Amino acid sequence: MSFFSRLFKIGEAESHSVLDKFEDPIKMTEQGIRDLKEDLRQAMMSLAEVKGIAIRTRRDADNKKKLAADYERKAMLLLQKMQNGGLSQREAERLATQALSKKETNAQEALRLSREAERHEQMANQLQTNVNKIKSSVSTYENDLVTLKARARTAASTKKINRQLANIDSSGTIAMLEKMKAKVEEDESLAQAYGDIVSADKTIDDEIHSALESGEQVTASASLLELKMKMGISQEV
Repeated sequence: MSFFSRLFKIGEAESHSVLDKFEDPIKMTEQGIRDLKEDLRQAMMSLAEVKGIAIRTRRDADNKKKLAADYERKAMLLLQKMQNGGLSQREAERLATQALSKKETNAQEALRLSREAERHEQMANQLQTNVNKIKSSVSTYENDLVTLKARARTAASTKKINRQLANIDSSGTIAMLEKMKAKVEEDESLAQAYGDIVSADKTIDDEIHSALESGEQVTASASLLELKMKMGISQEV
């Protein structure tokens, strides 16, 4: 489960340079998770094997116990048969002794197998704990990877925007605006100057003619009003 040591190993994520690999934590994290999943697979295989051995050993121990009990039962039956006169004492005791010897042998073997089964069961429990830890670590690191990827995308976008903003020449922009403002003011001043020149070009005769035209229009209007009054034409018509 040396996750963090494998996380920084060289050459397993991709065949890039050491620098590229060091600068890409996402690829390193992905490689670390793959390593951790391989550890999980191996641990689960070991767990299955140890559990299988424990089950078989426990079953063998139970069979030996049953066999020991069966030999004890047979020894009792031989003695009962002797009591009933069906078997001589010498023969009955000889066979019963043999049965009890086999009973003891099987009992000892049952005890040995039981202890061995306990050791395998303890080992299986420890492996199960390790498997659970690896599963939890895989889940945690996968969630962290999702967060890391999201943060990486955000950081990359922010960096790009900030780089673009940093490349904007604010002083140059202000200078350009000032130049445009000056050009507009210059054009406005020039237009006003042309207007003044046009006004200055009017002769005295032009002014007199303009004044007379205005007077004639006033007189004409007064004459028209007087004619309408004589004719009885209303002003609203």
